[in-house]
Amino acid sequence: MNRAFSRKKDKTWMHTPEALSKHFIPYNAKFLGSTEVEQPKGTEVVRDAVRKLKFARHIKKSEGQKIPKVELQISIYGVKILEPKTKEVQHNCQLHRISFCADDKTDKRIFTFICKDSESNKHLCYVFDSEKCAEEITLTIGQAFDLAYRKFLESGGKDVETRKQIAGLQKRIQDLETENMELKNKVHDLENKLRITQVSTSPAGSVTPKSPSTDIFDMIPFSPISHQSSIPARNGTQPPPVPSRSAEIKRDLFGAEPFDPFNCGAGDFPPDIQSKLDEMQEGFKMGLTLEGTVFCLDPLDSRC
Repeated sequence: MNRAFSRKKDKTWMHTPEALSKHFIPYNAKFLGSTEVEQPKGTEVVRDAVRKLKFARHIKKSEGQKIPKVELQISIYGVKILEPKTKEVQHNCQLHRISFCADDKTDKRIFTFICKDSESNKHLCYVFDSEKCAEEITLTIGQAFDLAYRKFLESGGKDVETRKQIAGLQKRIQDLETENMELKNKVHDLENKLRITQVSTSPAGSVTPKSPSTDIFDMIPFSPISHQSSIPARNGTQPPPVPSRSAEIKRDLFGAEPFDPFNCGAGDFPPDIQSKLDEMQEGFKMGLTLEGTVFCLDPLDSRC
């Protein structure tokens, strides 16, 4: 029975939207473990994973090892798996990465979900044993997914195009900064070449300190390394010193620093968040499938 977004109209959720949006719903369970699966959905996929993990736990139990207890915290931000005493987060499964969730209709204890790992991008099947709460937990995960998807559409989903435009403008500004720096270097090189040409063409012995060299427009060529001492004094007094660019950063009427393409680097721009938005959009678009199925395939599986 599929209970995703196309659930039956007479099917109600287990909790209020506020409980999952502003807080989280805690559940206690035993964690049988996780294992890699080939597909993001499918009853047979999770059935094989449950059988594999149950058999592994049966062997460990025969060796005297207990099944570890965990606390599940379910909210619109994901499903967290914590150590019950220390509250240390062991796994944090984001909802848009969860694609399939199922509970055991014969045992009423076993439930499982498939989540795409954020680092390896592999699909992992997580299997749990709870005290007759398997169906309630799967429904709670489904409700959290539903609320998270709606929240994404109301906020981040509508801003995807806007954020794309912002990212494009940031890239354009960065390109303009690089272009400006290249032009600045070219001007500096041309000034040096012009200065060398003027020195080489002047007659020997005619160099006098009367006036500095001028260009074809009878202007003193710009030199970024010129000092204040080269500026002539007026009326016997020195001109006021030019304030340093880095001495004090002026701010506009909004309290923001003025844009300076020569002092801005690529690292000053925020990172591109478009890949994250695309990933969330793809995950929510795939949807979450909830099913009730039978995992107890033989007497060995029924009690682990």
